[in-house]
Amino acid sequence: MNLDSVIGTFIAESQELLQQMEDALLQIEQAPDDQELINAIFRAAHTIKGSSGLFGFDNIVAFTHVAESVLDRIRSGELRFDAELIALMLKVGDHLAGLIRHLASGADLAELPDSVNAHGQELVAALSRYLQPNTATTAATTSAATPSAPLSASSDGLANWYLSLRFGPDTLRNGMDPLAFVRYLSTLGQILHIEVVQDHLPNLDEMDAETCYLGLELSFASDAQASAIEGAFEFVREDGSLHILPPGAPLSALREVLEARANEGALQVERLVRCTKVDAAALVPEASTSVATSATQQATTPTPDASDNRAVATKETPRANADTNLIRVDAAKLDQLINLVGELIIAGANTRMLAQRSGLLDMCESAETLSRLVEEVRDSALTLRMVQIGATFNRFQRVVRDVSKELGKDIVLQISGGDTELDKTVVEKIGDPLTHLVRNSMDHGIEPADVRLAAGKSLQGVVRLNAYHEAGGIVIEVSDDGGGLNPQKILAKATQRGLIAEGQQLSDKEIFNLIFEPGFSTAEQISNLSGRGVGMDVVKRNITALRGSVELDSTLGTGTCVRIRLPLTLAIIDGFLIGVGQSCYVVPLDMVEECIELPSEQLAGQQHLDLRGDVLPFIRLRQMFDDQSTPPRRENVVVVSYAGVRAGLVVDQLLGEFQTVIKPLGKVFCQVPALSGFTILGSGAVALILDIPGLLAQVTQNGSMRAATQSSPLRSTVQ
Repeated sequence: MNLDSVIGTFIAESQELLQQMEDALLQIEQAPDDQELINAIFRAAHTIKGSSGLFGFDNIVAFTHVAESVLDRIRSGELRFDAELIALMLKVGDHLAGLIRHLASGADLAELPDSVNAHGQELVAALSRYLQPNTATTAATTSAATPSAPLSASSDGLANWYLSLRFGPDTLRNGMDPLAFVRYLSTLGQILHIEVVQDHLPNLDEMDAETCYLGLELSFASDAQASAIEGAFEFVREDGSLHILPPGAPLSALREVLEARANEGALQVERLVRCTKVDAAALVPEASTSVATSATQQATTPTPDASDNRAVATKETPRANADTNLIRVDAAKLDQLINLVGELIIAGANTRMLAQRSGLLDMCESAETLSRLVEEVRDSALTLRMVQIGATFNRFQRVVRDVSKELGKDIVLQISGGDTELDKTVVEKIGDPLTHLVRNSMDHGIEPADVRLAAGKSLQGVVRLNAYHEAGGIVIEVSDDGGGLNPQKILAKATQRGLIAEGQQLSDKEIFNLIFEPGFSTAEQISNLSGRGVGMDVVKRNITALRGSVELDSTLGTGTCVRIRLPLTLAIIDGFLIGVGQSCYVVPLDMVEECIELPSEQLAGQQHLDLRGDVLPFIRLRQMFDDQSTPPRRENVVVVSYAGVRAGLVVDQLLGEFQTVIKPLGKVFCQVPALSGFTILGSGAVALILDIPGLLAQVTQNGSMRAATQSSPLRSTVQ
């Protein structure tokens, strides 16, 4: 059993539970009496506490226990959520998240900084105020309802908790230690009596060190809630057989336990009597005939082995064999799978090329079948890495809540397109740019209340997050209904900083793009959120690193929209292979509209052609990459489009579709604007992947192809 792996699972699950807890707390602001949300918050805290106890993280257990106690009072109706308590619980979640991150870094919780411990104590003190009974009646009722001292059994039922536990054979393999449950129970109350059930231990030579053969019978005095005790066994319930009876349970409940433990016969009757102090005469005569029969046959019946125990556990817990729809897989394993699929694609391309060269029909057919299967494996592997962006969007509810309070503005976040899927790597790296854009919209975009009223707007500002698929990629929009951008103000600031010449004429779109220049800011005052000119250039740089693009639209007085375009995956794409001289290049297939022959009359230095009535600028890749080879008599144009902009690429050869494994460029070439990566062809040669958004942006910025081709040529180093 790998303990590090099990703790890693605990950390991942705890982070998910804390996110669920935060989401529910934000929703409960609008519905403070929603019992389903209250239960969800309680379950998250309770599960984290129970799991922490199993691993011996006592400080997490102690801290979460206080929060859980407050949540339990809310659940029972003694307390009610208000703004102050919600804010406190959000801070509790933040503190727990910090402890979990500390664990994830490999550090020991005993080595927490003093400031973290002090903050935790402050939160415990704040929570403790909610645990003080409102009246003496409440305290008396609570004391009477949940006895904390051992009591004697009566004929009416149990005096204390009774637990009959049979751990499943895979308990140890799943990272659970039966002794950890005993230690955890001792933190909730007093264990009065405990017996180890070892009826199913095999002979020493038949024993498996990783198989659990034991059970427990114990009597337990505690004033804890039933959910706290039952929740401790949440992770072993499916693999084992558990019976947990509270104080006051009738004798009929004990008889049901004997019925379930019929295969253990008289031994179980004796254990139950010793644990509960119940009168055997009152219990056994009324028990079911199966128990009586089992007791009389116990002397002649061999002790059931582990396989028999497993059969009983399976019968009592049918969920143990239930199909599970979801499994947790380490992201590193998925990355390794994608890398291997990439190598398989390259090997498959080589096989296909060799088959075509051989001229053997059977070999060509086999190579085509292999290519088709590899393509299916590729699609399936990439699907495994696809996640919905909604989880990332939902995290901004907290950002909007906190920042709006800091700014003193009433702002709501609206989310759409949360079910849009993209690569997990992209989702992880898009978080920081989105955070900056959302905060920017709230600080610069949404106006103060008096300004909105004067403009005839609602007092409540709106920030929107939207995502949708477009042309084989994903578009993410961050928009607001604020005051919009003033082009003249941006132009004046850019002129003042020397970014543009005095009197230079720019379109609104070109003016808005100045915002992405390093250090540019129109804020008149520096705040905790913005105004230092650091941010939008970083946003653009991070998006560009993901092979994406960012653009901005704004209408003065109406609002602003920042639009981010990203590829669905950073690993493998469908490409279109083209040739120029002895070099090969790849264009993303979803950006290719059509291929046409370049008319001969267009060869005399012109940079545009008439495509069915539309003016189409084209880029001569031979000139751009300074290829000195002689162009063929017949050249082709690959029409590409991205974000509504079209252009043509003049090439020598159209080599067809190609499954492209994207590999990053080295440090020397990573800043070349026309390239986004490279791939390996079946022949072993290298093909450069063209950065179509970058090329089209160059065409748009210069306004003509002449400016583009007269810029410094990019000499291809791949022949």
